[in-house]
Amino acid sequence: MIKITLPDGTVREYTKGATAMDIALSISEGLARNVLAAKVNSEVWDATRPIENDAKVQLLTWNDSEGKSTYWHSSAHLLAEALEALYPNVKFGIGPAIENGFYYDVDFGDKSLSVEEFKAIEDKFMELAKLKNAFQRTAVSKAEAIAYFTEKNDPYKLELIDGLEDGKITFYTQGNFVDLCRGPHIPDTGSIKAVKLLNVAGAYWRGDDNNKQLTRIYGITFPKQKELTDYLTLLEEAKKRDHRKLGRELELFMFSEMVGGGLPLWLPKGNMVRERLMTFMKKLLVQNQYQLVATPHIGNSVLYKTSGHYEKYGKDSFQPIRTPNEDEEFMLKPMNCPHHIEIYKFKPHSYKELPIRYAEFGTVYRYEQSGELHGLTRVRGFTQDDAHIFCAPDQVQEEFMKLIDLVLFVFRALGFTDYTAQISLRDPENKAKYIGTDDNWEKAEKAIIDASIAKGLTTVTELGEAAFYGPKLDFMVKDALGRKWQLGTIQVDYTLPEKFKLEYIGSDNQKHRPVMIHRAPFGSLERFIAVLTEHCAGNFPLWLSPEQIAVLPISEKYHDYAQKIFKDLEGADILGSIDDRDEKIGRKIRDAEVKKVPFMLIVGEKEQEDNTVSIRRHGQGDMGSMSIEAFKTFFSKEIQEELGEK
Repeated sequence: MIKITLPDGTVREYTKGATAMDIALSISEGLARNVLAAKVNSEVWDATRPIENDAKVQLLTWNDSEGKSTYWHSSAHLLAEALEALYPNVKFGIGPAIENGFYYDVDFGDKSLSVEEFKAIEDKFMELAKLKNAFQRTAVSKAEAIAYFTEKNDPYKLELIDGLEDGKITFYTQGNFVDLCRGPHIPDTGSIKAVKLLNVAGAYWRGDDNNKQLTRIYGITFPKQKELTDYLTLLEEAKKRDHRKLGRELELFMFSEMVGGGLPLWLPKGNMVRERLMTFMKKLLVQNQYQLVATPHIGNSVLYKTSGHYEKYGKDSFQPIRTPNEDEEFMLKPMNCPHHIEIYKFKPHSYKELPIRYAEFGTVYRYEQSGELHGLTRVRGFTQDDAHIFCAPDQVQEEFMKLIDLVLFVFRALGFTDYTAQISLRDPENKAKYIGTDDNWEKAEKAIIDASIAKGLTTVTELGEAAFYGPKLDFMVKDALGRKWQLGTIQVDYTLPEKFKLEYIGSDNQKHRPVMIHRAPFGSLERFIAVLTEHCAGNFPLWLSPEQIAVLPISEKYHDYAQKIFKDLEGADILGSIDDRDEKIGRKIRDAEVKKVPFMLIVGEKEQEDNTVSIRRHGQGDMGSMSIEAFKTFFSKEIQEELGEK
């Protein structure tokens, strides 16, 4: 017999070799019907895989992220089976689950797949799903795996097998399809009730542009047709909110091939949003005793080799900039932290000065592949609201808690109310990816966990998601469409102070090593503005809106009065424009609505006589007339309420 511990602490005994499905059936048949996989001692397994020893077991359903991931990975296999049935000579790369759905990289030879063929593929997919074929796991030797895919003439699978260890190779079979895969998979294809192929794109094998370009087919599946219908409706709404589309329509930013891909150009209105965000953050920095610094866009490569960024980001960085001096080279900076470290080293420090907080809106550069660029969310040059705090070890938890408060204040001011804090730790099975000692990592990870508990955060823990120099707390925000984005981040770092031999003089008059905390509530301004634009569909909070008012004179007779009002409001830092075109007022209102201007101030004969304005709010309609002083008071209160000020 083996002992199985369930998530609620219940311990049950089962015969050795029992499966997670057996455990589910012993609880209820209804539960068993919904089980997709199981987490066995923190590792996700097939629900049909025998459990040979005592274990902690969590049954995974569609409501669990690991359950969805398993479901979508199995769907990728089913897509491959459908493709093989329709295109017999097809060869396969990889087919993983992604955040929403799955993809499979496919080699069709000389054929180009078009979206017009999606319907036939979907029909074959559902025909196979209805057969309810089981996903069967088989351990094979390396020689057997090579023999199988040599016969199939599949060079991609053979290349993958070459990197695998003999004795740890498995095949999965469903119906007539066999794939190289470590799993896990759902019990059978019958739970897949709806499919939609979403897109087709090119993807170089293993992400290397020296390799052949394969066809990447994206899809998504659901256990109910209604869920697919709801998802497709959500996708349509997402298209309307796409920050690239809104960026053009609202004249926020642009890209130019002459300037270079992935290098955004901020237009006046977009730069207004950017400047308002920076002003908002600078005010918080002053309130929290930060010191603003500025550092250059380049640095000597020795700086980044010392910090470890050269080794980490060298492949993703622009080529070094060589000078006329022999053996001297500079790099576009991939990170701000080494520069701030050098500022700290400018002079000796006492424990009485700590914590020292340096902040900068620093622009950094990384060379993203052209195929990976995406609007403002994946760019080659971006500005971080970066800060680095140098503190004594006994100050770490208190500083970390203050930073959590800062990040949450920013989220509230911008309307992000649904978020989870992700504790990102290093992968204990692959410590070679990280720098620093085990002792320092353990102290840093404990500081983050303790601070998160003290602040009562809802957290998830992800192994392997730490920065290369230290663990971090990443804030995963859900937008208005329920999509998750990683925005703010806080990181504890014992490693870089060691590498740069940072010191302060303690109360014992001895030299001590400070701890460094990295933090960026926005993350990058580019990505943050992209996410915010889509979250609010371009209807920015009033305090952030690049054009807060539009003064709309009914005719040319009232242009002077409109100008007077505009200047008065401009003096109160209420910014916008006057629409003095020779157009009817209805057209002016419609155009202001399209531009998502929060307030339209309409002026005509009555308003001029009464020294008032007629107010119309975007998306809500008429609000009646107000004196200009009353409007200024109303406007000020609206902004104070948005920012949580009294």
